[in-house]
Amino acid sequence: MIELLTADTPNGKKISIMLEEIKFKYKVTKINIFKEEQFKPDFKKISPFSKTPVIIDHDNKKSLFESGAILMYLGEKSGKFYEKTNRLLINQWLIGQVAYIGPMLGQHHQFHHYNPGKSKFGENRYFKIAERIYNELDLRLANVKFLAGEDYSIADIATFPWIARHDWHDIGLKKFKNLSKWYKRISSRDAVAKGYDLMKTGDKIPKI
Repeated sequence: MIELLTADTPNGKKISIMLEEIKFKYKVTKINIFKEEQFKPDFKKISPFSKTPVIIDHDNKKSLFESGAILMYLGEKSGKFYEKTNRLLINQWLIGQVAYIGPMLGQHHQFHHYNPGKSKFGENRYFKIAERIYNELDLRLANVKFLAGEDYSIADIATFPWIARHDWHDIGLKKFKNLSKWYKRISSRDAVAKGYDLMKTGDKIPKI
């Protein structure tokens, strides 16, 4: 059984979506980041950077931090969405998400969504970067069905919850035809809908 320790964030949703897709038994332990529970000593033992999500695989008593590493582990363990013959490409798009797409959209959230009016420079900078990310993804998806090619993979699972906050971004997802098709394709998966509702509060995938 997998225990997922997380807040209700895009990074947390990546893992719950993956767990639903591979049909692993799991439970969610909520980490309240607004009460700074991620900084408690017991949590820091398994998450050195005090970040969520973390998983504990109780079958083999292993814990893992960092969402990209968790997805790779679950892909290897399940044998799904992480094809050995395509791992080089999957890894590139996965790392692109954890190193670029997530952090930059996260900064856009901070300046544009949570703290508008506090820094014109920050708002303009991260709005432009967010818009560029949308365009780059749209260009990639003009020629392939999914980010790493024709097969759905952990790269898509990692990226989807960040684009699912498109209503926070105010970029206009519907302007990006290929990215919109990809978004709708993934949204239609039952496991994605179940995993998106991470805390089982009735959270629905935002429509375009």
